[in-house]
Amino acid sequence: MAAESAASENSSSESDAAEANAKSGRQARRIAVLGSSGGNLRSHGGDDPVKLLGDIRKQLGAAGFELAEVQFVAADTSMDGASERSKAALWALADETGTGTITQIATGALAEINDIARERDAQLAARIAAGQVDALILVSADPSDTNNKAVLAAVEAGIPAAGTGGTSIATAQQLGLNLVSASGTTGTTSTTRAVAYVSGLARHWGVKYRPALGSAVSSSVDEPAWKRISIRGIMVGSIPAFITLALILAVSKIPVLSGLSEVFDLLIGALPIVVAAVAARRISGLDEVGLVAGAIAGILSQPGGILGGLVGGILAGLPASWLIKLFLGWRFPATTANIFTGAIAGALPGLLVFYLLAPFTNWLGESVQEVISWAVAFSPLLAGAIAGIVIWPAIIGGVYHAVILPLVLLEMSEKGHSFFGAIDMVSLVMVSFGITLANVLAPRTSGERALAGSGAAVNFFFGTFVEASYPFMFGDKRVFGVALGAAAVGGAVVGLVGAEATAYLPAVVAPFVATAPGGMVLAMLTGAGLAFVGTLLVNLAARKKARAAL
Repeated sequence: MAAESAASENSSSESDAAEANAKSGRQARRIAVLGSSGGNLRSHGGDDPVKLLGDIRKQLGAAGFELAEVQFVAADTSMDGASERSKAALWALADETGTGTITQIATGALAEINDIARERDAQLAARIAAGQVDALILVSADPSDTNNKAVLAAVEAGIPAAGTGGTSIATAQQLGLNLVSASGTTGTTSTTRAVAYVSGLARHWGVKYRPALGSAVSSSVDEPAWKRISIRGIMVGSIPAFITLALILAVSKIPVLSGLSEVFDLLIGALPIVVAAVAARRISGLDEVGLVAGAIAGILSQPGGILGGLVGGILAGLPASWLIKLFLGWRFPATTANIFTGAIAGALPGLLVFYLLAPFTNWLGESVQEVISWAVAFSPLLAGAIAGIVIWPAIIGGVYHAVILPLVLLEMSEKGHSFFGAIDMVSLVMVSFGITLANVLAPRTSGERALAGSGAAVNFFFGTFVEASYPFMFGDKRVFGVALGAAAVGGAVVGLVGAEATAYLPAVVAPFVATAPGGMVLAMLTGAGLAFVGTLLVNLAARKKARAAL
């Protein structure tokens, strides 16, 4: 299924390219991919043939090229230390039309797989001689043995090739192969190698090529990096770091573990780096290269706080795809292009934030904190009630992840806990738990019990999946009203007791990370209890009415 997914995810870009070729009256260039999981390559993406081959296919489609054949030997260990008995698999294209799935066609000992690969290599050599293949891509290939016949046929036909893998590329050059793009593997990723291959071939043929980066397949060919900016995605991706922070803070309150307060301070300072790395990786579409650029920018953006890290990461991700295309256009080896892209894309935005933007982002973050603190101090009950009642429309309307969650993480980046985090746990998670628990004990239909049971369990034991209560809230406006009422009262209690905490934790853990554990327990019981009782009464009334109608 994974192989099928890798093939199908690029069908849209391939069909778009095919349509463009048809309109222009030209036939798509047909490319064959030869190679193996390699020695050094195995730690640079060779251990994941699905992604490696899928990335190549995606970039070929972006240039209007066609994947004509795949012959990829993947071993369960580095080829540097593999033996003939090592487990291996042969990956190939399911058909020869360029539209088939990339899948395993054989598994077994490496010696057996190599024998099968040699047979298919002879078949591919015949296709090359017949003019059915226009170029080769070598990915840590074996030109002297497993891929020898195809490479020699390519030499005879005079077709171009692109590839990575120091030893294999040197051997291919010795055989006379016309390599238009060649590099080692160190420092590259599956994505950047694929871009390097296709850039070289596109440059050789004078074809316009824009790398297809990002996750949006159907529009990735024409998608600029700024369209991949998503505050929601960046914040959700950064949540594990903030939860770690909250847990360390809670544990550090234990007398014998008070020394962990230094770890807490270290994590607080590292949060901008995490946010920047997530942002740059997501926006650049270059995997590890974007990640490193973001980390560099994040380190330099630390004086600006979490907002500084966010700005630095976004600015690091934006130019990365342009830079790597620029360097490859200048015929830099893939390794050098990767290194320069990560270094420059990270350093320049980081320095910009460090010297110019940090004071502003730091002031903005502190100002938001002060506004929240002022609102709670002005009227704790009112602030909690309003936050509690608003949070449900926010998550239903899609505003939660864009507004509420960033506020939670912003507060946590300053002190490790959050007023809105406590509201999240009480007014969303516990209210949802109360609604689903009522539908476990007194469902309107038997089928609702199983649905509610799984939702209640996830809410209680994992502190997430509040959407489990949607079917019951949307199915009866009275239950929706119960949810809003319970959320408002629970939020008011949060304000009154002065609790700050976080969600995304088990219900039994949340009080331990709160500033007022006893008050947090009271607020959680209030939200869950009111939601449970209210939903139970609504369900019982509905069941009584249904029986009366029979």
